[in-house]
Amino acid sequence: MGLTKSEIFTEQQNELALIAKVFAHPARIAILQHLFRVDACICGDLVEEIGLAQPTVSQHLKELRSMGLIKGDVDGTRVCYCIDRENWNAMKTEFNQFLDQDVHLKDTCC
Repeated sequence: MGLTKSEIFTEQQNELALIAKVFAHPARIAILQHLFRVDACICGDLVEEIGLAQPTVSQHLKELRSMGLIKGDVDGTRVCYCIDRENWNAMKTEFNQFLDQDVHLKDTCC
């Protein structure tokens, strides 16, 4: 059996691609922005804030949570979400290192 496409890339390359995929949907960006803006755990008003159906918001929350960018705590029958600051900072550092690669390049191409 051959290699899967992800196996031919480094762990860092796969991780950066997953992060980029999470940021590739405006609803997930809106959710993250809202969580940063309120700077608290949000239990139920995300559907109203984002303007999408509950199942759609839940799917986006699942994606953000699976990447570790948010965390959820159970509060009775609800889950309250907030930014996972430790993982957010780690992701930010990794992505900034990738984006800052051009700092040391000479402007000799094209």
